[in-house]
Amino acid sequence: MRCLVNARSAARTLLIMLLGIGLVAGVTACSSGTSGTSGTRGPVTASVGDLDPVAIGPEPTPVLPATVKSFDGSDVTVTDTSRIIAADRYGTLAQTVVALGLRSKLVGRSNSAAFPAVQDLPTVSSGAGTLSVESVAALRPTVFLTDTTAVTPALREQLKALGITVVYFDPQRTMDGVVPQIQAVAAALGVPDAGKALAQRTRDEISAATASVPHQDSKPKIAFLYLRSTAITMIAGPGSGADSLITALGGIDAGTASGITQEFLPITSEAMIAAAPDVFLLMTDGLASVGGVDGLEKIPGVAQTPAGRDRRVVDMSDAVLLSFGPNTGRVLTALVKAVYGTSNA
Repeated sequence: MRCLVNARSAARTLLIMLLGIGLVAGVTACSSGTSGTSGTRGPVTASVGDLDPVAIGPEPTPVLPATVKSFDGSDVTVTDTSRIIAADRYGTLAQTVVALGLRSKLVGRSNSAAFPAVQDLPTVSSGAGTLSVESVAALRPTVFLTDTTAVTPALREQLKALGITVVYFDPQRTMDGVVPQIQAVAAALGVPDAGKALAQRTRDEISAATASVPHQDSKPKIAFLYLRSTAITMIAGPGSGADSLITALGGIDAGTASGITQEFLPITSEAMIAAAPDVFLLMTDGLASVGGVDGLEKIPGVAQTPAGRDRRVVDMSDAVLLSFGPNTGRVLTALVKAVYGTSNA
């Protein structure tokens, strides 16, 4: 997912496809060491425990019709939420529907929504994350929640022609966007009170997690790596989403600090050595795809970094690490513990 500047569009397209593939993978974590402070060597798996979002309360009764501003600029009126499909490349929208207490209304999901509560539901995207209009239509949704990256302009026209009610959401995942997106999903489904409560709980959990970051004389430089076998190795930069997460952890995004200007850049020895991270942050399945920490150290430049020398590797389930939804506070709490070795995180 890293490319030269003149190939940024192609790299972004590849990233979307690869995330679709990567987030389909299982969510089993694999730890190969113990955590420690910034000076301690050894890899660790950060875990949120149960991957399912916790519902904010009993199933709410939607107040419909609900008219909302879709992210594509249109006004959409939702009249029925009895059959919801929620599909995006990170599984965020399905997580939010479940956390709002509306799991019973979900009839379809994207492959990236891989948490246990929805694994029995049919998917509407391929292994590459590409949306299938036919799969969506076959489930007869009364409302389809998605984003403007998952659905191309051509697919939007097909959905419109089929008369499917579609609400589009912001495809970007950032810390600042977590609460507004929860509220936007709740508004579209006619449950603004549940949305308000879920937004407040999530805000409180995020605040508690960030407050637990211990004081450091110098902030750790953390590099997020996206790996899908040794053929696909990327380091994150500005706008990747990982940079926002790393900042919330009290760290410095190593890729951005080294001068990377793209969301993702293919790893080279030069890029890795310039980034000089103290800690590597990865998805669990990505780490496994290169043969674990031993395989990671064979990627060009990794062994020459402080993180590589100290084997400072933190991995977390693909299902939650970059989802930026109602699990965000729990994700941050687990990462603070893993990065800093704190017992009160």
